[in-house]
Amino acid sequence: MSNIDHATVISNLQEYIERNVDKNITLHSLAQQAGYSPWHVAKMFKEFTGKSPFEYIRMLRLSKAALTLRDSDKKVIDVALDFVFDSHEGFTRAFKRQFGISPKRYQKDTPPIQLFKPYPVLDYFTYENRNVEDLSNTIATFSTEILNFPPRKMILKRGEKARDYFEYMNEIDCDVWGILISIKEALYEPVGMWLPENLRPDGTSFYAQGVEVPADYNGVIPNGFEVIDLPACQMLMFQGEPFEDVNFDKAIVGLVNAIKSYDPALSDCRWANELAPRIQLEPQGYRGYMEARPIIQTS
Repeated sequence: MSNIDHATVISNLQEYIERNVDKNITLHSLAQQAGYSPWHVAKMFKEFTGKSPFEYIRMLRLSKAALTLRDSDKKVIDVALDFVFDSHEGFTRAFKRQFGISPKRYQKDTPPIQLFKPYPVLDYFTYENRNVEDLSNTIATFSTEILNFPPRKMILKRGEKARDYFEYMNEIDCDVWGILISIKEALYEPVGMWLPENLRPDGTSFYAQGVEVPADYNGVIPNGFEVIDLPACQMLMFQGEPFEDVNFDKAIVGLVNAIKSYDPALSDCRWANELAPRIQLEPQGYRGYMEARPIIQTS
């Protein structure tokens, strides 16, 4: 089988694990799903994800358990049992080893922690091995919507010189997204952003990642992150059509090109780049690629 076939097998196993993370998953059951021997599955899984199947499953279970503790009043032992841990003690040891805080303390204080957010193997493999096309003339079909945002804060991690996502990921040495999705007080989902000059100190990156929180947020700021104030503003949201994962670069570039040539007067507004960052939501094929830019309505 080719590498793309192997990547597909591991991607399917990732989906299987996600669906069954609260059930008993054995190497034998993974082998049955994959159609390979347990030894071969373990070898391939480590090759494509960098983790053994059981390390991957444990990290995913603990991250989902953390979100349950954050968002519910369930007892620690009940959460432990829900995610296939045999005892309160074993769950507590594993939780503290992964997050540096006991589950009981975490449930009480809910500080930002480094959650495990696995990246789909097939998406990464497809991107790394794609035939690079000239997409400069690609224009996506899209819809627009004007959204109102209240005064708020943005918790973000800056880079040094990055101007886009890929340069940013090469500069940053931690899983920023995993920390951002753990912030309980988040108003919306995490975003990638391009910062205007007035929000970008000298020597910091044009591109960053962050999450918006209420204007009165006074919680913990993760180490290496900072918080900035954003005024109330309106944003013009662009949403492309749903896309297959293998076409994600075409969907992104197509919408970016469409926005570049878009006249905001068509939406009775003008660009107001100084009010807030231009943002991108996590590309997800089922909803299409989405970007938003700050505006001021003219009528």
